[in-house]
Amino acid sequence: MKRILVFLATFMCLLWILAPFVKGQFQEEPKVSETKAENKKKLKPDNASSQAHTPVPKQKVTSATIGAVGDILIHDRVYIPARKSNGSYDFNPMFRFVKPYLGKTDITVANQETMIGGKEIGLSSYPSFNSPVEVGDALKANGVDLVTIANNHTLDRGEKAILNALNHWNSIGMPYTGAYQSSEDQKIIRILKRNDITFSFLSYTYGTNGIPVPAGKPHLVNLIDTTRIQTEVKEAEKVSDVVVVSLHFGKEYERLPNDEQKLLAQTTANAGADIIIGHHPHVLQPVSWLTKPNGERAFVAYSLGNFLSGQQGDYKDIGGIMQIGVKKIQTGDDVKIELQNPKFLPTWVNRPYEIIPMKTLSDQSDKYNEIQKHMNQFMPELSFDF
Repeated sequence: MKRILVFLATFMCLLWILAPFVKGQFQEEPKVSETKAENKKKLKPDNASSQAHTPVPKQKVTSATIGAVGDILIHDRVYIPARKSNGSYDFNPMFRFVKPYLGKTDITVANQETMIGGKEIGLSSYPSFNSPVEVGDALKANGVDLVTIANNHTLDRGEKAILNALNHWNSIGMPYTGAYQSSEDQKIIRILKRNDITFSFLSYTYGTNGIPVPAGKPHLVNLIDTTRIQTEVKEAEKVSDVVVVSLHFGKEYERLPNDEQKLLAQTTANAGADIIIGHHPHVLQPVSWLTKPNGERAFVAYSLGNFLSGQQGDYKDIGGIMQIGVKKIQTGDDVKIELQNPKFLPTWVNRPYEIIPMKTLSDQSDKYNEIQKHMNQFMPELSFDF
């Protein structure tokens, strides 16, 4: 009996010693599929929280208006009545009826066809013009924001008249384009910004009435050259939202654009210009839409006629103020420009040389109606509610 008890005690001790090893040997291991599933569950990202969040670009819409007027062609019969007793000149009364309309646009451009070289070199009229500097003062005071000065009269009185004019434009803070002080000045693209929309301005002329450009000084006037226009429009596109190009072209006193004008305007639009302003015929020519290669549309006014001049009769004393709206739609880095709401205000110059809206003249009602039909014949939606 004693042996049996010793044996049982010894056996129980062995079991107690070997129990942990037996348990480890026979314990059930986790299933492989369950282990992988558990690990996968731990490693799998939460779609709701860990996926990269892509923000929707914000859209910003801004708008501005740009206006333009035709030729400022200062004959002696215009500047002589403007002369004051002290020898200076005051052209402001000539603009008093249109000043409120010039101020309606965010930017207004005028074609200053005669150089304002001033009295220093002697004032002169047709065929070789030189005008008082006070013409520039009046444009500035009455709402003009930029002048184009590439035209067939730019070289009438030579380099001195041009430099005098440019000095005065600079002194009154009036941007100009089309003639320059130097090649460095010529390389600077003129830019104006309104309501977060940047406009650039270029200007060219078909010629200078046979007067040669001084040797080595092509900066004195921009001549029309399609390759150059295409290159400079592309450069302007890089620094602006809207490219505005002034073209001094066409035939004098012809009331419809010719094929050459249409081709050059389309070429300019194809290069990227958005708004094309035509001058030189001294009479109004219609406005039109052009289609660019990318499907966008450009606006062209083939000729805005005379805004202030000594010419009269045969439509030469009729001009106007063009206006067009520009909408900028920016979504992220993408910018889209839309042109909209084209308008035109016909004007007439009386014989104290005041510029008057035709709609205010009861004795001009028939002519006013005629001008409306003439200007919108290529663009029926053109409005005269200015």
